[in-house]
Amino acid sequence: MTAHAIVWFRRDLRVSDNPALAAAAECGLPVIALFTHAPHEEKPWAPGGASRWWLHHALSELEGCLRDLGLPLVIRTGASLETLQTLTAEHEVTHVFWNRRYEPAVIERDSHIKTMLREQGVNVRTFNGSLLYEPHELSNKTGQPFRVFTPFWKHLYSQPVRAPVQVSTGQLRAPSSQPRSETLDSLGLLPSIRWDSGFNDHWNPSPAGAREALNRFVDHRVTVYGKKRDFPGISGTSQLSPYLHFGQISPREIWRAVELAGAAESGGGFKFLSEIAWREFAYHLLYHFPHTTDTALNETFSEFPWEPNAHHLAAWQQGSTGYPIVDAGMRQLWSTGWMHNRVRMIAASFLVKHLLQPWQEGARWFWDTLVDADLASNTMGWQWTAGCGADAAPYFRIFNPMLQGAKFDTDGAYVRAYVPELAGLPNAYIHQPWEAPESVLKSAGVSLGRDYPRPIIDHRAGRERALAALAANKAARA
Repeated sequence: MTAHAIVWFRRDLRVSDNPALAAAAECGLPVIALFTHAPHEEKPWAPGGASRWWLHHALSELEGCLRDLGLPLVIRTGASLETLQTLTAEHEVTHVFWNRRYEPAVIERDSHIKTMLREQGVNVRTFNGSLLYEPHELSNKTGQPFRVFTPFWKHLYSQPVRAPVQVSTGQLRAPSSQPRSETLDSLGLLPSIRWDSGFNDHWNPSPAGAREALNRFVDHRVTVYGKKRDFPGISGTSQLSPYLHFGQISPREIWRAVELAGAAESGGGFKFLSEIAWREFAYHLLYHFPHTTDTALNETFSEFPWEPNAHHLAAWQQGSTGYPIVDAGMRQLWSTGWMHNRVRMIAASFLVKHLLQPWQEGARWFWDTLVDADLASNTMGWQWTAGCGADAAPYFRIFNPMLQGAKFDTDGAYVRAYVPELAGLPNAYIHQPWEAPESVLKSAGVSLGRDYPRPIIDHRAGRERALAALAANKAARA
């Protein structure tokens, strides 16, 4: 029997700059391209509904990309170790290659799989295919993990970034005997209730879609990124985050494209690369502080006096808080699987500060509804907003939704797009409709409490309650 190699695809659903696939090509053996569907192994952070939608389409596209290289994609469900062992026995597999992941549960699983396969005489090689630098490769001057972004960014930016690797047609050999494969549809990744119609209009979840988004950004937006990235009513961001999360494009490819465009040291390009570094920082934190997915990095927040309220949480989830910029963001999230980053901060701040809901509730909602739901970035972002994480915003920094809306959505274009019942209001009232005279509301066809809710909480009351909670937490820790 001819020896074979396995490339185990996970969050690297691409053929370009894929170190594991490149290594398999170099070994010269027939290659089995494998994807295992084992969501139970990632609990409690198995992919949410929006992520499953993207995964379905990403796997469909990967099948086509591999087919162009002469390889079929083998899909199996069940425990990953058992699947790998079964294929190893059926096809005399001597080498297994994969690109590493850094979520706590996955690290534990992969370490066990690597040990078991090596004990059976299989050559297992793993690679970094999703980060510029692995979390353990960067440390501060004392050899400890970074907990502040600025020195992390300065250190990372001073390091060289490895060039992407490529695999060309003809380098890979398929098995002479095709392994059994389940169908993509059998995984049941798409929703049974068609809530994803807006996703199809907004996204092209493929490597080609990633490349198009990158080229569009580099050609037209990167130089003004620093000036326009905070305005949700315009197309000022890259929208590459879901492609990065599912590995349909690598951070090295993005970094190289910005460099080749001559924008790496410009204001916009430099700022954009620092945002790529924020993603790296998130993985750095998750790797070194794995408990932070559920508990605060800052231990003084372990007993923070949250006030869980199912009604408030549901109103926030549904975009019915009565604060237009918050509601627009939550409705954009539901309809497209994505939310502008500035609005993510506003909406998250409103939940944890105005409404005093635990940040974990917000993190889990984002996890289920974002197509770019990334455990490291999601965890860091929510802890930053709650004031309990690394380099976090001070808890007393409480976003004012009206001022944020007026500053970053001055003409109301974003609110009007996602809260159309307010579209007729003039700009002066679009972010605070409760301040509009009755005649203005009537002219705009708006009846507060009927067409659009009144504020779920008064801004000043919410702010004062949040500050009181902070004071109480500090006093309890004194």
